[in-house]
Amino acid sequence: MEEKTVQLKAKPRYALLDELRGLALVSMMAYHAMWDLVYMFGVWAPWFWGLPALLWQQITSWVFILLSGFCVGMGRRPIRRGLVVFAGGALVTAVTALFMPADLVLFGVLTFLGSAMMLTGLLRPALDRLPAWAGLVGSAAFFVLTYEVNNGYLGFGGWVIAELPGALYRDFLMTYLGFPGPGFYSTDYFSLLPWLFLYWVGYFLYRLAGQARLEGLRRSLCPPLGWMGRHSLLLYLLHQPAIYGGLTLLSFAGVLG
Repeated sequence: MEEKTVQLKAKPRYALLDELRGLALVSMMAYHAMWDLVYMFGVWAPWFWGLPALLWQQITSWVFILLSGFCVGMGRRPIRRGLVVFAGGALVTAVTALFMPADLVLFGVLTFLGSAMMLTGLLRPALDRLPAWAGLVGSAAFFVLTYEVNNGYLGFGGWVIAELPGALYRDFLMTYLGFPGPGFYSTDYFSLLPWLFLYWVGYFLYRLAGQARLEGLRRSLCPPLGWMGRHSLLLYLLHQPAIYGGLTLLSFAGVLG
């Protein structure tokens, strides 16, 4: 009998996850455009200084970080991917330090996501020994517990569990971990604590769901958003210069007053 070679077709991507990432990216771009209008071009928008803008920023960030943690379980080389994303964060820091020092981005979201990918890759054997439900509950609990470490205490919002020692808030390394030192300033600050725990909530959600339950996510609803989601790193690096350049042209044209 003649032997036949059976070629298995690669399964399509989880298109809906790409599209949700693309939607979060659009929201982030819109928020940054609004931030530029208010803080760099002097547009009067009192609502942007209050709760609506805070909720907008927080929800977008939470979705982006949860999705990244959820999807890291699907990748085979999180450490290599993390290095690429971390390098993107370093590029953003260098560009803002050189050309926009008043709007410096230090320890921004790309630096955090790259760090979280690498740490998850290194700690994956230990993380995978935990039952998925226990990892999910524990990560969520630690995220709530450490949510306000940047502000000097354990707790969430106005709920204060314990004040943290001032000695923790002293230097560059501690700022990276989540304890910003005196005089620290960044227009985009995502420290390891508390955000690593939210990232791991996404990681354990993926494990808890299992691949069989995710098959429905392979269908596509909005291909353009999916394209954006697949190229999110490049678009993130390019969006702020593009937005700033466009707003500058509008300002020169008198559209922004």
